[in-house]
Amino acid sequence: MLSILNLIRYKNLLMIALVQLLVKYALLEPLGALTSLNTLGISILILATTCIAAAGNIINDIHDIETDLVNKPEKVIVGKSISEKNAFTFFIVFNVLGVGLGYYLSHTIGKSAFFSLFVLISALLYIYATYLKRTLLIGNIVISILVGLSVLIVGVFELMPSITSNNQQLQFVYFKIIVNYSVFAFTINLIREIAKDIEDIDGDYNARIQTLPIVVGRERASNILFALSLIPILGVGYYIVYKIYQNQVMVVYFLVAVLGPLIYNTIKTFNATTKKHFHHISNMLKLVMLLGMLSLLIYKFSF
Repeated sequence: MLSILNLIRYKNLLMIALVQLLVKYALLEPLGALTSLNTLGISILILATTCIAAAGNIINDIHDIETDLVNKPEKVIVGKSISEKNAFTFFIVFNVLGVGLGYYLSHTIGKSAFFSLFVLISALLYIYATYLKRTLLIGNIVISILVGLSVLIVGVFELMPSITSNNQQLQFVYFKIIVNYSVFAFTINLIREIAKDIEDIDGDYNARIQTLPIVVGRERASNILFALSLIPILGVGYYIVYKIYQNQVMVVYFLVAVLGPLIYNTIKTFNATTKKHFHHISNMLKLVMLLGMLSLLIYKFSF
């Protein structure tokens, strides 16, 4: 059982579920947004999203056996704890379940076209694992878009079906907030993907994967990572100064819990040289992602 949980990366799935719950119950509901999903509806959305994400994690592990045996042999599951055949069966089951739930939910709210989102996400995760992740930066960008979409999809299902001529402007305000968090998730994950590529350069080189550090070299990739790490600092700084400056609670939270760790991480990136350094940077970025999303708990105080 533990092997299956590790295979689907249950901690990452819990993160997705937490963020989607925060968007609904810490942002939209307290601020009085007109939403489309009840408790059962948001539960189905979360289950559909996490099932498709689980399938993506499984197919990724199946195609990463060669690199993982070099980069993190102690964490290899497929071929050891779980056979490749069984892993592929789990991939099919989670995919069918996720897409099926997405189909049901889309029809329930009267927006059948929304079903295409689940098909697109499922397809992109498969293409990413089998091809895109081996191409320069494209795989990093695609997987980061999908991470951002896991946040944005709540706004799509909750707000868009409820838009009327009377509430359009207010619904757009709420949707814009979700977009901001989605862009934050995309940016942090893209930087983290590059940090992971630098960390895993040895295994990727053996597998002939064209990641950024392999194409331009570890040192140049580190310099690019440092430059990219400045972007969320500037973005969060802009958000504090121009968007939430009137709310002291949120300003203090973003300064301490988001901007501070981002600056710390940038300093670490500037001095990073070893696999251990980049692993630490990757973990810090995951923490920053979590802390950034937890700010949704206090967002209601800014209204």
